[in-house]
Amino acid sequence: MLTPERHRLILERVNEKEVVKIQELVEITASSESTIRRDLQILEEQKYIKRVHGGASLLQGKRIELGIPEKSTKNLQDKIAISKFAASLVEDGDCIYLDAGTTTYQMIQFLTDKDILVVTNGLTHIESLLDNNMSTYLLGGLIKSKTRALIGSGALTSLEHYRFDKCFLGVNGVHYQYGYTTPDPEEALIKKTAIHLSRETFVLADSSKFGDVSFSKIEKINKAKIITTETDPDVLASYEAKTKIKVVTA
Repeated sequence: MLTPERHRLILERVNEKEVVKIQELVEITASSESTIRRDLQILEEQKYIKRVHGGASLLQGKRIELGIPEKSTKNLQDKIAISKFAASLVEDGDCIYLDAGTTTYQMIQFLTDKDILVVTNGLTHIESLLDNNMSTYLLGGLIKSKTRALIGSGALTSLEHYRFDKCFLGVNGVHYQYGYTTPDPEEALIKKTAIHLSRETFVLADSSKFGDVSFSKIEKINKAKIITTETDPDVLASYEAKTKIKVVTA
């Protein structure tokens, strides 16, 4: 079967099912697994699909963003595993930036025995931080209703008063070429500024974030280390050449 015909069949099946396993594509194209893997890499580079563990999926719209209720239950075990490892990197005496988001929220339960100072723009983080008697500064600014993140000029002005030992960020997309992205330009600016104000930055990203590209760029891929549950070597290879990645098990 010629390459254009294989690509047509692959795209038809992905559009039909949204997520397709490599073995299914092998069968419908009568091709080898190595051929399908090369096809998926090409189609991802052409921005038709994104590779996921063991297959491919549809790309989401650049401005699509789930709210807190939908995000909080999605890939929960992965988020807990990622956040537990991230929290283990925090040392007594650290000043950290804890970004708004459901994975960063999970970190709080693993930080309760640490003598640290936390700065956050996550409104949903506050109750848990205070319940655990953690020294906390909340940025000012506009409250974004969907994600409960504080953004805008007020948040940016507040943020610029601080410097951090470590910064922990959530993102919507992680792409080896287009970097870290999120749907909202104002939220992207807060994340970008936090990176620049921190000695070390860690992006907490489960496997669903890899290959996605949202509307607003935060930073290049090499500006942060990645903590993830993504284990597919074909997916990871493009990122490991550009930044450090720690793979954890859910």
